[in-house]
Amino acid sequence: MKRILITGGAGFLGSHLCERLLEADNEILCVDNCYSGSKHNISHLLPNPLFEFIRHDITFPLYLEVDRIYNLACPASPIYYQHDPVQTTKTCVHGAINMLGLAKRVKSKILQASTSEVYGDPVEHPQTESYRGNVNPIGIRACYDEGKRCAETLFFDYYRQHGLQIKVARIFNTYGPKMQVNDGRVISNFIVSALANRPITIYGDGSQTRSFCYVDDLIDGLIALMESPDSVTGPINLGNTKEMTISDIAKKIIELTGSKSEIVYHPLPAEDPTRRRPDISLATGQLGWKPRTSLDEGLQKTIEYFKSIS
Repeated sequence: MKRILITGGAGFLGSHLCERLLEADNEILCVDNCYSGSKHNISHLLPNPLFEFIRHDITFPLYLEVDRIYNLACPASPIYYQHDPVQTTKTCVHGAINMLGLAKRVKSKILQASTSEVYGDPVEHPQTESYRGNVNPIGIRACYDEGKRCAETLFFDYYRQHGLQIKVARIFNTYGPKMQVNDGRVISNFIVSALANRPITIYGDGSQTRSFCYVDDLIDGLIALMESPDSVTGPINLGNTKEMTISDIAKKIIELTGSKSEIVYHPLPAEDPTRRRPDISLATGQLGWKPRTSLDEGLQKTIEYFKSIS
């Protein structure tokens, strides 16, 4: 049994990670300020004596004794992270400093949930971990993009300066149950609209691409990275390599839901990436990991979830 701290543990990814690690008979400390996460995501875990929820903002120090730290705390949807960009940057940077300081004190492994957004609007396709990105440091997305890039810098400086055992995962678009209805992400937006037979809004002409990874597969990757040899630090891309246009995703969801929704087009938001697909050669070679869930299977499970909460 390990004592594991998961920051952002009441969020979409964090709650799934809490469940998985609790099933493996670990003691879980779930930390979240519930800004974009929801206590509802973890309410069924609260009776478990091995699970503890702590409402806390990681921009302030936290003093605990743990064996592993998964640092997932930060709003990942533009709707949330652009609402308070200063706080977003603080969560990425001050939060990383506080969690790294904790890991240093208790000598624990620590994993940083970074993001494909560190690549910005990429000119390299697909994106490899050696690609340094195309990010506007003063744009409206920079609070998240540059915040996460700075967090990676801090992790590797702690690794070089203090010998900390670090892991850095660059997470690409992920979907599945427990996504929020109003988080502004493509899959959740499209499913919610399709189930209500409302128009599905696509920003831009729909030709921009994304690669969507089902949440169970992503959690497999995070755990595999955390438990990999100390020599494997990352950054390592975790995501699905199946690339689709946004228009094709919308059509697929309409088909699977049997919806009567029409597709409408609005202007593309500023600095929205036009292409996004990971190269996962490192994850496959170093972790033995690759996604297993087909898009149709993952979408069906996600659609059933949104039906259950509507």
